[in-house]
Amino acid sequence: MRYVIYGAGGIGGVIGSRLHQAEIDTTLIARGEHAEKIAQRGLRLIAPKEDVLLPVPVVEHPRGIYFTADTVVLMCMKSQHTLGALEDLAGVAPLHTLVACVQNGVANEAMALRYFPNVYGVVVNLPAMFLTPGEVITHAYGHGGILDTGRFPRGVDDAARQIATDLTRAGFSSEPDSQIMRKKYAKLLLNLYNVLQAGLSDADGAGDARQIGKIIRDEALACFRAAGIDCATKAEVEARRQGIYRMEDIAGYKRTAGSSWQSLARGTGDIETEYLNGEICRLGRMHGVATPGNDACVVLARQLIRDQQGPGTLTASELLSRIAKD
Repeated sequence: MRYVIYGAGGIGGVIGSRLHQAEIDTTLIARGEHAEKIAQRGLRLIAPKEDVLLPVPVVEHPRGIYFTADTVVLMCMKSQHTLGALEDLAGVAPLHTLVACVQNGVANEAMALRYFPNVYGVVVNLPAMFLTPGEVITHAYGHGGILDTGRFPRGVDDAARQIATDLTRAGFSSEPDSQIMRKKYAKLLLNLYNVLQAGLSDADGAGDARQIGKIIRDEALACFRAAGIDCATKAEVEARRQGIYRMEDIAGYKRTAGSSWQSLARGTGDIETEYLNGEICRLGRMHGVATPGNDACVVLARQLIRDQQGPGTLTASELLSRIAKD
């Protein structure tokens, strides 16, 4: 198969780098200065015991891709950019192009299905950072991460098996899964904390921060029950992650928080919260479940973007007070 990495930030850049190193045909779609740097010198991959420049082909728009019957597009952009990306892709890609959503959240696959009939979900458990144009960083040692794959809304076919095989060849742990959305809903529970890492100065502390975390998770689980959504259990998730990779330090490259923190740090002008905590708010409104904790998280994210505030500008006690008022 030939792979197109649509959105070559942290996740997409690391996956594209590893596929290229495995000599699997790979092209990146990136934007602006990031694309310019890659085109000029290659994509810099920084990992434990590794710092390399990789001559991965890059274009700035899907119109630069030559599509064949075996082309797979890995959608790796943030969820708030998916709709626009799909519209651009659908304008040039054949209808039956394989589209795999290598993204956090659970809304992307349904969006993609409006444009393409062959859609796949990929659960993302891959530590990656993108803070500087032209370079991506991963602190994972061993397998590069977990990228289990399945057809959306359910099932496994030859394409899903081949994607999993190629990702495994590239150094990741990837298994075909006929119920992939169970794992993606479980990952969503973890991603609810992204906005806390991004917005709170004391997100890693005990007390109020831990209480907020429990509130937003409990709300999510209540919404899943009300909506009849099947979600992988904590025990299943922990068993799947056991022994896959370990995190190692890289001199000069401190491990930061998740993708939402990185968005604020780079000043991108947007954040993914409405497709993470906002998904819980949507389910709550549809099924009559109160979600004051997740509502407050979405409002916090909008405030951070509106006021152009960097990471860590609110305390946990302040956010908890907002939740209590709701």
